[in-house]
Amino acid sequence: MAAPATALGIRLRVLVTDPEEPAAQVVPDTPVGDHTDLEALRRLAGGCDVVTFDHEHVPNAHLESLQRSGSVVRPGPFALGHAQDKLVMRSRLAELGVAQPRWAAVVDVDGLKTFGADVGWPVVLKTPRGGYDGKGVRLLESPDDDAAVDWFERVAGEPLLAEEHVDFSRELAVLLARSPSGQAAAWPVVETMQVDGVCREVVAPAPGLDDERAAEATGAGLRIAASLDVTGVLAVELFEAVDGRVLVNELAMRPHNSGHWTIEGAVTSQFEQHLRAVLDLPLGDPRRRQGWSVMVNVLGGDHHDLYRSYLHVMARDPGVKVHLYGKVVRPGRKVGHVTVCGDDLDDVRARARHAADFITGLIDE
Repeated sequence: MAAPATALGIRLRVLVTDPEEPAAQVVPDTPVGDHTDLEALRRLAGGCDVVTFDHEHVPNAHLESLQRSGSVVRPGPFALGHAQDKLVMRSRLAELGVAQPRWAAVVDVDGLKTFGADVGWPVVLKTPRGGYDGKGVRLLESPDDDAAVDWFERVAGEPLLAEEHVDFSRELAVLLARSPSGQAAAWPVVETMQVDGVCREVVAPAPGLDDERAAEATGAGLRIAASLDVTGVLAVELFEAVDGRVLVNELAMRPHNSGHWTIEGAVTSQFEQHLRAVLDLPLGDPRRRQGWSVMVNVLGGDHHDLYRSYLHVMARDPGVKVHLYGKVVRPGRKVGHVTVCGDDLDDVRARARHAADFITGLIDE
């Protein structure tokens, strides 16, 4: 958010755990501390107009304490709790009548067997809290799977989330923003592609998605945002099932990987929109600038000096937009992304994939 904040004359303060973190490379005001340390959060919040997030792992009790001390927290603890705990989310979506996979809270193998007998095997088992990018998720072919037995032993009576295994044709995402005044704006529904549980590619808008289905997905996102009193950006990850259902998979209440394409591809990026929303400013125009935008994540590989790729990538295709995050390169870690916009989807996708693969080191020409 540093670039749009600078353009809008907004000063950022970011809590970092290390002075070398990416945020500290672009924001001057970066106190060092941990997001689980209440005193560090209080020091961060002191003098700030609004406290917001780039992940959902801040303890909810700490956020409530900040609110009691007079800090403005957006999104608030109540809303954020639905992104922090998948069981809380599933229960609330059921109350709202939002379509989602069949699910149950299970505390032992017997409960898992009962659920599997009802919905059929395989079954997806998730930790309710803390999982992301495929972590904390297992696909179980039977209740006798060693992973299930091990998980139940480790959680010692705490419930896990069991979900039906959805046979889906693709994954979609709805991205929207909502302000405290209740104004909301949604970007086009996008298609996301995951590899080994990590988002690899996003296409905006989702190819072949008819207007009725897109409106249905966007409407569900807007209903969720309003009912949970979300402020800021909300990402709703969806399955498009082969049987025609569109089912909510997960929620994220922050700028999201599925919206990185908006930096170049939309009139207002998700990062500027999040700032506008949490500060209760009028929201910007979310419409796309060109026919298609394709964002491909750059994942860490064997090359640690990613900047050496600039000469080739920029000379070969001046229309490619490269974003590197200043992260330490580790295999499989998201360390950047590239975006290409244009009117020919096949061309745009091929150019974006080539640039990302070259930076990663998968290809050398």
